[in-house]
Amino acid sequence: MKRRKLARMLPVVVAGVAAVATLAACGSSGNKTAATTAAAPPATSAPASAPASAPASTPAAPLSGTISLWHEWTDREAGVIQSVIDDFTAANPGVKVNVHGGQDDDKLQKAIAAGNSVDVAISFSGDIVGPFCSSGAFKDLAPYIAQDNVDISQLSDVPAAYTQFNGKRCAMPLLADAYGLYYNKDILAKYGYTDPPKTLGELETMALKMTTYNADGSIKTLGFNPMMGFYENASTNIGPAAGAPWLNSDATQSAIDSNGAWADLMAWQKGFVDKIGYDKLNKFTAGLGQEFEANNAFETGQVAMLLDGEWRTAFIKDDLAGKTPLNYGTAPFPTADDHTDLYGGGFITGTIIGIGKGSKNPDLAWALVKYLTMDTGAVVKLANGLGNVPTTKDALASPDLNLGDQFQTFLDVMNNPNSQGPPVSMIGTAPMDALDQFWQKYQSGGASDLNGGISSVSKDVNNQLSLAGAGGP
Repeated sequence: MKRRKLARMLPVVVAGVAAVATLAACGSSGNKTAATTAAAPPATSAPASAPASAPASTPAAPLSGTISLWHEWTDREAGVIQSVIDDFTAANPGVKVNVHGGQDDDKLQKAIAAGNSVDVAISFSGDIVGPFCSSGAFKDLAPYIAQDNVDISQLSDVPAAYTQFNGKRCAMPLLADAYGLYYNKDILAKYGYTDPPKTLGELETMALKMTTYNADGSIKTLGFNPMMGFYENASTNIGPAAGAPWLNSDATQSAIDSNGAWADLMAWQKGFVDKIGYDKLNKFTAGLGQEFEANNAFETGQVAMLLDGEWRTAFIKDDLAGKTPLNYGTAPFPTADDHTDLYGGGFITGTIIGIGKGSKNPDLAWALVKYLTMDTGAVVKLANGLGNVPTTKDALASPDLNLGDQFQTFLDVMNNPNSQGPPVSMIGTAPMDALDQFWQKYQSGGASDLNGGISSVSKDVNNQLSLAGAGGP
């Protein structure tokens, strides 16, 4: 699917995070320092906590009734999800699913807060799990999981982690995005390289060698664009290169300034930018094509290596259909030079699905949620159609996956124990937003005190956590 940048998806800022959670909670009346981004906690068949009132027993076959499903997909991708819903209703002819496509997170949150009957909700933002679990905007799924003996250990570790909060599973993963390095084989070969870089030092050395300039000194092509804010260059996506932490183990305190990992990554990136020149890079980046259009800089050959998600494989196939093929490869994103043990991992996030608190038919809604997320045939069909990574172990191993050779990197990243997911907390994207904002200021020369700036970001995150009732300074 066309993935939006994780750290830009929710309108969460400073004290506004608590307001989002409160809005979701009040809309209806009646009806490590362990890094929380790193490995998932052990999966269990059901969360530790359950609501006071369990749902009714699973509806006896045949299923019947009408439910609504809200999602953000449009055009071809909406057709893919519709085809799988059609499979569900074909197997259950007494069921009708009213599909509301093109519904972004803002519309979804407002609908749930207003008490509208949103039976099944699909969001591109794993970041809403903390606010939605804690506020009750999404129903606790523990009783449904228990009554149907659903084997949650079938979920891959990282998606299993980012779809629950404080022991409460209010969402299930519905495919995932995994990040890695795309590289143009022809350009690498031109400069004598046969393999992609495995460390950030190698990435920088290769990229500088492959960067070319016009007669006036401006950039003609880049080996790799180090600018934060360019396409998918964001703190969440680069952090796993050094195992950089976000929050402590119970998501009540910031860990951003705990071990120096973020400072090391920022210092490396700033040094890389300075070797080319911030102004040159800024001007070059401003003239590049749009990320999700056929003039994407990697697809046009203006950038030789790119940090991107698995969906780029499908875009390359579609954008270059009938044109000269792009000779490219994929690999895990390089690690920091002193963290080579982490190679093979990467950032993982994804689409989530839950049952809205105002659902009039939660049992039937659960039946659809379970089908879309745990039925191997349905998960594989969605993965093949949308070009995303399956989130169950059986689907990942299915011989029916047909996603191309370059896609294997992202399946491997999903299975790698060094992969990290987004931090799950009551303040959503706030930690990432704050760090990205400072990072972009730092790379431009607008801030000179790196450690002081990171410490300030960490304090800001703690203040927001405190305002949300999750801890703080």
